[in-house]
Amino acid sequence: MFHTTVPLRWSDLDAQGHVGNPLVVDYLQEARAAFFRAGPCSALLDSGVVVVGHQIRYDAPIRYMDAGVEVALGISRLGGARFEVAYQLYQGDRQVAEARTVLCPFDFETQRPTRLAATDRAWLEGHAVVAESLRELTASSLDGHGTVTPCPVRWSDLDSYGHVNNVKVFDYLMQARITATTAWDPAMTRAGAGESSLTWLIARQDVDYVNQIPHRVRPYAVRTAPVALGRSSVTLAGEVFDPDDDTLFARGRTVLVAATGGSATEGPTKTDLPETLRATLSGRLVTAR
Repeated sequence: MFHTTVPLRWSDLDAQGHVGNPLVVDYLQEARAAFFRAGPCSALLDSGVVVVGHQIRYDAPIRYMDAGVEVALGISRLGGARFEVAYQLYQGDRQVAEARTVLCPFDFETQRPTRLAATDRAWLEGHAVVAESLRELTASSLDGHGTVTPCPVRWSDLDSYGHVNNVKVFDYLMQARITATTAWDPAMTRAGAGESSLTWLIARQDVDYVNQIPHRVRPYAVRTAPVALGRSSVTLAGEVFDPDDDTLFARGRTVLVAATGGSATEGPTKTDLPETLRATLSGRLVTAR
């Protein structure tokens, strides 16, 4: 496997005092870029490669420390025009996350996928690993259902390819998720934004990228709705779209877990969803049709 260290920034921390979940996607990107730059795939990074989808399982909070985050990655699947990167993220001897990213070489002039060059394929094959697949988080289309929130794009959200960077989509989904769920029930208010007896932890996130998001001043939008309820968890679906013509840009699924307590040395403990909150979420549930 390829190994690299991603430095942390103090600004990576959220209101709960650990690294915010969208930053983990940024760490994947940094590790992936270091991997590409270490071999012939460096040219692929410059000419064009797009993210098709992410799967991320959050195993433990990432705390701020000078040593940063250690990332081990390898190629878990390799096709003619797309490949999958498997990652394990560590702090010390503790695994903090595991993830998968599907990527595709892309020609931005023709707006079409391309096949891997022989040199790129050889480099990727040389880093092949056996990695067990992460459980799929599935959700049907929201089909217009769910709470809609505005999604403005900042100029700084764009990457070197001229469209919104894949990492920023996690920010958009998070902002919409927090805005929507807090409006549904005060019990879903997040730390630092008001009073709630619950702490909300993210256990999993999957995102599929459907279309590139260009910059514009007028906001896009995100639909958010619960699609599954567990004893202590809720799975939310989010769709980033253009409210002018309903063009879909990205779909996301997020598993939120309710917890209580916690301190600087010990994390919060999972707890059952309050019955009043369960009733609220059940009333908004969008199920497969």
